[in-house]
Amino acid sequence: MSKSASELPNSQIMPEPSLEKRTRRQFTRDYKLRIITEADACKHGELGAMLRREKLYSNQLADWRREYAEHGVAGLSKSAPGPTASKTPEQRKIEQLIKEKAGLVRKLEIANDCLELQKKALSMLDRLRNGSDV
Repeated sequence: MSKSASELPNSQIMPEPSLEKRTRRQFTRDYKLRIITEADACKHGELGAMLRREKLYSNQLADWRREYAEHGVAGLSKSAPGPTASKTPEQRKIEQLIKEKAGLVRKLEIANDCLELQKKALSMLDRLRNGSDV
């Protein structure tokens, strides 16, 4: 005899929402400045504990220190991830159009060469048909 649905154990697993989607952490300028000053105040051996407590990596701290040294507090502002674009969208579009034009010119040259070959072949066939070798 089979068990009814109410007697069966609940085997459905419910995902934990906090683990579902991980997003990139974003740190405010004030937080970065606080961490830099706190790291500078650390004594020998305390820096690792502070980084673990804040769940940070040493390279993040090094980057923030470098940005602060180069640009001051403004350097700690949020920046877009990844390298900066070396060309504007207009420049990329121009390059794309130049490449496209070069490809089309090449195709046109090939088509013209094919036409020339066809003309020469037709001329040779006419000469053979007429019997003239000139």
